[in-house]
Amino acid sequence: MATERRPIHIVSVAAVALLVIGVVLFLKNFQLPASQNPDSPSPELEPAVSHLEAPPSPVSLPALFQKEITGTDFTLGPVLATTDAYTRYYVTYRSGELKISGIFNLPRGDGPFPLLVLNHGHIDTAVYTNGRGLKREQDYLARRGYAVVHPDYRNHADSDDDPNAETNLRLGYTEDAIAAVFAVRAAKLPAVDATRVGMLGHSMGGGVTLNVLVTRPDLVQAAVLFAPVSSDARDSFERWMARQSPTGPEVLKRYGSPTTSPEFWDNISPMTFFDRVNTPIQIHHGTADADVPLEWSEQTLARLKAAGKTAELYVYEGEPHEFINAWPTVMARTVAFFDTLLKPKKSPRDWFSRE
Repeated sequence: MATERRPIHIVSVAAVALLVIGVVLFLKNFQLPASQNPDSPSPELEPAVSHLEAPPSPVSLPALFQKEITGTDFTLGPVLATTDAYTRYYVTYRSGELKISGIFNLPRGDGPFPLLVLNHGHIDTAVYTNGRGLKREQDYLARRGYAVVHPDYRNHADSDDDPNAETNLRLGYTEDAIAAVFAVRAAKLPAVDATRVGMLGHSMGGGVTLNVLVTRPDLVQAAVLFAPVSSDARDSFERWMARQSPTGPEVLKRYGSPTTSPEFWDNISPMTFFDRVNTPIQIHHGTADADVPLEWSEQTLARLKAAGKTAELYVYEGEPHEFINAWPTVMARTVAFFDTLLKPKKSPRDWFSRE
């Protein structure tokens, strides 16, 4: 038995010796971090995120996550119209340093009324006029007890110009939509409850809305998308900007193509960040939409569901990009959705637990 144990004993001694030598060498070469070494000067503390990747590209949704987006100076201008149900105002507010124009429909009565921000689709800035998008919806929703803000976005109507808006892939529109909420909150209008916020976006405005939901996940409590552009920015770029816009070549020069620079295109696509979404989403899309493929909404729904988010899609047979025959049904469903989530009489579970 003794002779069998001796080799084991010898190996153990050798291992210990090697360990001791290793420790000595380690201690000889080891230097404490400056924050723990009493012989070193005490520098300023490094940021807690110093171990993370380099700062994101300025043109990206992660950059917007980190950016301080401000909305101030919400100003009621001239009365544009007075109806039996609401007053329509010309408004301006500040989105960061830029003045943004828009309209504001304020229902009659004491309120306070929940706030809806309506994000319009693409309209050539050369022909766009104040409050031009989603006019049917502006009227309909104000008549049902919602304070409606419709921003014009930068470079539209009387808003200030941003020369980089197009080459920055219109991410500034997302800032303008977020700033609209902050500006109304800062104005503290007694007839508006700006803690209950819904957002509706059509086409490009649907993409703006999705960007808002991932950029400021707790800003909006209910979101409705009408025929939204793809949640993958590659699709929209290749369908419109790459072929039809003079800005397309400049975008490719600056950032690379979806093939050569996949990380850049991931970082401007809201689908990449659907894990951040906290807002229930309702989507409406027609099968005869010649502008935005129905498949894009189907893919967005599938991606949201895969991320465990609450979303639903209504499909309308034969309906074009801007609903015609189905529009009353679309709006009835939209208002029922907003009412459930933004008006305090019901629980949000009432909507999504229904048969």
